[in-house]
Amino acid sequence: MFRNHDPDAVLVSRADPADPLASYSKHAFHLDGEAWPSVEHYYQASKFDDPAIRDEVRNAPHPATAAKIARRRRRQVRKDWDDLKEVYMTRATYTKCRTHADVADTLIATGGKTIIETSQYDYYWGCGRDTRGRNVYGRVLTNVRNRLREKAAEP
Repeated sequence: MFRNHDPDAVLVSRADPADPLASYSKHAFHLDGEAWPSVEHYYQASKFDDPAIRDEVRNAPHPATAAKIARRRRRQVRKDWDDLKEVYMTRATYTKCRTHADVADTLIATGGKTIIETSQYDYYWGCGRDTRGRNVYGRVLTNVRNRLREKAAEP
């Protein structure tokens, strides 16, 4: 399945709640004046300007449910979402790592390795079945890892 990737790469699945680097992991954090149960909750809720929809997504019992609610409301997604979605994913992931030292340590422990999001069907966030996907989530994690290192090096 992932035959063309770097054999030393770190493989991550956004949808694996047991993986601390996943957007579905239940590592709560505060951002934009609200408590968020997971990165996925924050990311999905940020698609909407309507506070009622944002609250519905934020209060979903599981990250997959939050994503499902957002899909049902796709006609109400903010117009500038495509321009901002990576920013929101990065902010949430960075905040999760700053809130949970164990998650930050896990990410930093990946060293300089390539991080690959392994979704077979997601060619934007993941590498896709044929590894030709954009792997944006892997790049988000790499950028957050670099920021965490920079922050740790500050006096």
